[in-house]
Amino acid sequence: MTRNEPFSSRDPRRAALEFLYARTNYERFLTPPYTAKALKLARMRELLRRLGNPQDAAPIVHIAGTKGKGSTAVMVGNMLQAAGYRVGVFTSPHLERVEERLAVDGRPCSSDTFVALLSEMMPIITEMDRQAVQEEGAEFGPTYFEILTAIALLHFARSNVDFIVLEVGLGGRLDSTNVCRPAVTAITSISYDHTQQLGDTLERIAWEKAGIIKHRVPLVCGVESPIPREVIHGVCRELEAPVIQLGTHFRYRYRATPSPAAPLGGRFDFVYHRDKSELGLSDLILAPPGAHQAANASVALAIAVVLSENGFPIGEEAVRRALASTVVPARIEVLGTQPLTVLDASHNVASVRALLDTLGTADSPGKRIAVFGTTQGKDYRGMLQELAAATDRVILTQYTDNPRAVSLGDLAEAWPAEPTRAARLLAATPEKAWQTAAELAEPDDIVFVAGSFFLAAEIRPTIQRLPLGRPLGRASDEVSASRERLDG
Repeated sequence: MTRNEPFSSRDPRRAALEFLYARTNYERFLTPPYTAKALKLARMRELLRRLGNPQDAAPIVHIAGTKGKGSTAVMVGNMLQAAGYRVGVFTSPHLERVEERLAVDGRPCSSDTFVALLSEMMPIITEMDRQAVQEEGAEFGPTYFEILTAIALLHFARSNVDFIVLEVGLGGRLDSTNVCRPAVTAITSISYDHTQQLGDTLERIAWEKAGIIKHRVPLVCGVESPIPREVIHGVCRELEAPVIQLGTHFRYRYRATPSPAAPLGGRFDFVYHRDKSELGLSDLILAPPGAHQAANASVALAIAVVLSENGFPIGEEAVRRALASTVVPARIEVLGTQPLTVLDASHNVASVRALLDTLGTADSPGKRIAVFGTTQGKDYRGMLQELAAATDRVILTQYTDNPRAVSLGDLAEAWPAEPTRAARLLAATPEKAWQTAAELAEPDDIVFVAGSFFLAAEIRPTIQRLPLGRPLGRASDEVSASRERLDG
């Protein structure tokens, strides 16, 4: 590789990805570290400084939370875009292509732009690597995720966006996204996940997430459990950050409305009341399925209200259009019907329960067939308890493209000892697991995938290649009708 054209091979994208994947990548560590020594915000600030501080190019919405932060980020981005703003949204992880993580107005960054931006950064990364080796004895300077965060911010700045929406990668306090001065922050939820890194109590996890709160910057809080909520409010008091709290300043009421076009469809009402601001919206169509997504949507709506209060208006029509058309891949994503086919990345007990509750609203009287594989460090015993009690077949498998996968043997050993509703089956690979599901499934059944983003990413091409029933479009007929009504 030359200095001016570091990825000038026949396949520059592949060369760029090989460079990235050779970096320190905590997404592939069996036990990712979570210390100020490993995750150096000073290093991230220095990288951005050398790039001209692209994080200052536009107002930022910064979103953390155990569950729901990615969905909320996408919804906020869609609301802003529907209101006429140009928006950059950074999420993680990706399902199929790394460029998915950095999208402008809903369109992932092109491969050519991604490679060009990384090429432009190479002299800076090389110099920071050299300094890290000389001064710290480290193997590398900026990590995989730090470089991706910087590419995203540089891409957004070059794209002249009006807003940037950042989803936290892990935790909050030490995350590489936590180097910005946001216009508003949000914490969607607190539950047990990444306990080896963030702590094994809800108080400690909440404190880590609350690390994104900034002095006098408003926080939208979707956490209702009293103990972690009070931790978050305590940090807000210390930093004089106004709190907009779910259950106090805004509320929602969700109802499932399944139909042939939207088998897991739902609608909700939203009310906001704080100081002099009042808003009431009824009968909002929500494309992402589930009551938990209504909670995420209400947080996104509260963010929209805060932005409107601060001079960035987002109207009701934009809100309705955005929520009715939002697609969040691998979050209870309906890929087909007869049988109902659902891809979900749920990877803790709370999210598995939300998945099962949502599937319970479907008009599908047949069997529940689950394909399950997960990641080391997750509470897979707890997730298996939930699945064993609520399904008819659970096909255990092990994804192959990331070393953090829980082995098939460990999953089998963790299967509940007591009699269960579900029968347990084993499949060596996700593809074989899907083939087993295809042999078992009948038109009235529900077949779903759960346990990990890595499993969802690996099995998705197989599902698309071997669909079990009728494919479902990106938007239901009901959503399309809503769009036509709003545009008319």
